[in-house]
Amino acid sequence: MSKRRRYWLMKSEPDAFSIDDLQRVGTEPWNGVRNYQARNFMRDCMSVGDGILFYHSNCPTPGIVGIATVASEAYPDETQFDRKSDYYDPKSSREEPRWQLVDVAFERKLGRTISLEEIKQHADALGEEFALVRRGNRLSVFPVSAAQWKYLLALE
Repeated sequence: MSKRRRYWLMKSEPDAFSIDDLQRVGTEPWNGVRNYQARNFMRDCMSVGDGILFYHSNCPTPGIVGIATVASEAYPDETQFDRKSDYYDPKSSREEPRWQLVDVAFERKLGRTISLEEIKQHADALGEEFALVRRGNRLSVFPVSAAQWKYLLALE
């Protein structure tokens, strides 16, 4: 029996790493996540083949810009060990790494950005549990239900 496919929304600032960057490289480690809940989603819940809504944040028009897939099981984020990295964590060790990541593979760019403003207009249909429109949510990685995935992609 195959495991049920899960869906996720993953945020990236386009000046740091955009959907165009992912399209160019094909597959990329999703490094630099330094939030325990987001790390736990990657470490404990993601599986190869899960769907990802690629979201541009902290830009003039934040929104969903593409689709990717989880391309690896979780493994230690190398940036935590690199003293020159912005993501260096002196409390982490190779024996007991704190931070995990998954590789993300490009699927496609959307025909148009599904903006945060548009998503907010559909908040009732997406449900209260949709983290993106919940006040105070700052997570860069969070689950999306199959119904939310279908609904959001239908907006394209």
